[in-house]
This record gives sequence, C-alpha cells and structure tokens, in this order.
Amino acid sequence: MVGITQQDLGAALGLTFQQIQKYERGMNRVGASRLFDISQILAVPVQFFFDDMEPGIADQSPRNRVGMSEIPITYADTNPLASKDARKMLKAFNTIANPLCKRRLVELVRAIAKSE
Repeated sequence: MVGITQQDLGAALGLTFQQIQKYERGMNRVGASRLFDISQILAVPVQFFFDDMEPGIADQSPRNRVGMSEIPITYADTNPLASKDARKMLKAFNTIANPLCKRRLVELVRAIAKSE
C-alpha cells in the first residue's frame, strides 16, 4: 500500500523478508517496539495497523478489562494521517507524475477546505 517491499522492510528492520511474512500472516507476534519501528519506516501511525479490526476483537482488549476504556485516546485526532481516507488520498496523490497536476490538486483541496 505504501510502496515498500517485504524485503525492503525486512532490511530496514534487520530481518529477513521471511520474518516479515510471518508477521504479516500472524504466524509470529509483533512486539510493541517492533510495531512502532515498522510504523516509523512506513511513515504511518501505529493505529494504521488496527483500522480494520473487527469490533468484537477490539472489545477483548485488556484495556477494556481493567477499566481503562474511559481514558480518551487523542492521537488519531491530532495526526492528519490517522484517517484511512487521508492515507488513501496520499497514496493516490503520490502516483500522479505531473508536478503541475499535483500543485493544482493541492490548490483545489485548499480552496474546498476554506469554503466549508
């Protein structure tokens, strides 16, 4: 999705692409610090990896079981790339080869944002 191969990601982490495949398939667990490293390499927030999580799975979070669910999580509100739509738009934007088209698209989005 962000244009990096498993081999490139593995190299950046000091791992083989086979290890990355095991993470991707769920054969091996990914620790928090490793997940953070992956998010930094891919330039996405850690929340990116949980966007498609089914509600039933999210409800089983230890955070909910120990009474911490009342504590608000504000990271998604402050990071412009936290929304799935923003990441999709950025991915599509990066496929545009013509710099003039890119510049005009940015101007269009800014104009729309000002008018709302």
